[in-house]
Amino acid sequence: MPRYLSPEWVQAFNAALSDLDLTAAIAAAGAGSLTASDGVFAVAQVVTDAPDDIGAPGGEVRTVLSVNQDGVTMTLDPTSSLPADVTIVVAYADALAIARGELDAADALATGRVRVRGELAVLVAGQSVLNAASALLGTSLVELTD
Repeated sequence: MPRYLSPEWVQAFNAALSDLDLTAAIAAAGAGSLTASDGVFAVAQVVTDAPDDIGAPGGEVRTVLSVNQDGVTMTLDPTSSLPADVTIVVAYADALAIARGELDAADALATGRVRVRGELAVLVAGQSVLNAASALLGTSLVELTD
């Protein structure tokens, strides 16, 4: 299993979601946000204190989860050049715990372990789409995470 947020992990994540029909989930997720209402939005995640072995320059990894009518893809964005409607900043240990289901994202946000810039409703929409993907896979995306 590839290490969380490594290029191999991002590739496995995208492969797991590539054949899913998330059309209904994307439409439903956008209902709570004017920005996401057309089903096109992006969520950036900036992870600090990342281990050196995942190729994180300066210990920081930025990914962008892009959602549109074609589905969901994640892209590593080391140059921070991809636009996003909302950005979350979180330490690697907390990001990994959230990805594994060991830390509730809302609790992490409430306690200041996750910081958010941008439209919070877009973040909720992104999580809704990921939850739908997990349900369609019949397994949790947690299984991708080491």
